[in-house]
Amino acid sequence: MYIPHKLDNPVWYSLAESHEKLAITYNKTHFYNPEYCAFGAFNAVANDPQDLVLYAKTVPSFFIFGAKPILPESLYVKDELLCYQMIVKQPIVISYVDEITKLNQSHRPELLVLVKIVYPEYFKSKTADLGNYYGIFKDHQLVAITGERMQMDDFIEVSAVITHPDHTGEGYAKQLVAHTANAILKQNKTPFLHVATANNSAIKLYEKLGFNTRTTISNWQIAEK
Repeated sequence: MYIPHKLDNPVWYSLAESHEKLAITYNKTHFYNPEYCAFGAFNAVANDPQDLVLYAKTVPSFFIFGAKPILPESLYVKDELLCYQMIVKQPIVISYVDEITKLNQSHRPELLVLVKIVYPEYFKSKTADLGNYYGIFKDHQLVAITGERMQMDDFIEVSAVITHPDHTGEGYAKQLVAHTANAILKQNKTPFLHVATANNSAIKLYEKLGFNTRTTISNWQIAEK
């Protein structure tokens, strides 16, 4: 008998475990408090469409990880993002060229400015409270970040791999992803991440760092009609 792995349904298990206090539950479906991120998942053969209607009233759009949800007439699939789910199990050994700073509340305004330039749709006002975030500064400007998002008892997601457009190609993402993954491994947890299957440059970077593709997973963006 096939027993689903927790990483097959990372949103559900994050909200059942480490991020339980952030969960909003409608019957069969778990959702994150939308101040943190607009993600949801169901842990059943089929979801109850009315669960999605209730959550849709709180956000402009939201994302369901995993199986395609059954939708009511009032909602539609705005987009499907097919991702590789990748993991790394061994420490990443690289040479660090730049100083990496663990970000705190005083850095939050700069972090949000950077996110809005590069990666606005998934990032909410309290997303950076989901885990640790790290950054690289140049001339007192925050130019690159990486952090932690979904968390389970045994796994933590590496997320928000963001570099300012004026500073790409300088190796910042490589250093930050390695640093973040190694910090997770020091917690005796396994780092994992999601990357769009079409993002070849990022995939090559993660593979060079030692990440292996575990599976593919869909991320369904849902909105009201």
